[in-house]
Amino acid sequence: MELGIRGRTALVCAASKGLGKGCAMSLAREGVELVIIARGRESLEATAEEIRKATGTKVTAVAGDITTPEGRAAALAACPSPDILVNNAGGPPPGDFREWTRETWIQALNANMLTPIELIKAVIDPMIERKFGRIVNITSSAVKMPIAELGLSNGARTGLTGFIAGLARKTAMHNVTINNLLPGAMWTDRLRANIEFNAKKSGKSVEEAKRAREATIPAGRFGTPEEFGEYCAYLCSAQAGYLTAQNLLLDGGMVPTTF
Repeated sequence: MELGIRGRTALVCAASKGLGKGCAMSLAREGVELVIIARGRESLEATAEEIRKATGTKVTAVAGDITTPEGRAAALAACPSPDILVNNAGGPPPGDFREWTRETWIQALNANMLTPIELIKAVIDPMIERKFGRIVNITSSAVKMPIAELGLSNGARTGLTGFIAGLARKTAMHNVTINNLLPGAMWTDRLRANIEFNAKKSGKSVEEAKRAREATIPAGRFGTPEEFGEYCAYLCSAQAGYLTAQNLLLDGGMVPTTF
């Protein structure tokens, strides 16, 4: 399917690896020009070059932390008026809420709620004026099925979800859509690290721990950044103009909800 976004511009956050990279690659294959931002310059530049070679599209790499004012300023200087915005940032660590200080909460809210809102505020009006905009927020399946040890993520991402539910219905008439894309267990560096940690703690091999985790997913496997990126690209397409204010799971059937 031709997605109708060739020649558009996109700002993709935390795009040097994992789900952000998957989204950037899929958009580039559709002919979208990219500005990608991540903290690690070396891996970011490597990803930018990989995308250029694979797709031939223009990719600008901005090294910085999108959760800081300086990082956002650098990203927006390179891409002041994107047609597409993919919000993404690493999730906060697991733990017991009794151990979290107010500062811990502020850090989680800043990364996973306030930063995407700040970026949306910076780009939404030009999108409305052009009568085209696609915003995708990468959140988590924990928005649908909270994970006890990820209370910081549950709280911050659910706050963003509530905000988007109101805003997205105000922009839809201008062909500006805002949706949340909720990954389940995706085969990324973070999941690998979690499995290695749990394997060591339980005395199992990494392969045993991996198979045990996959067995809890109805699809029988982990998702991939590549298929996640394709889902994101469709949400950014010309054809997706009637799809907005939704929380869309990509989890292999793991979350056992009817709605």
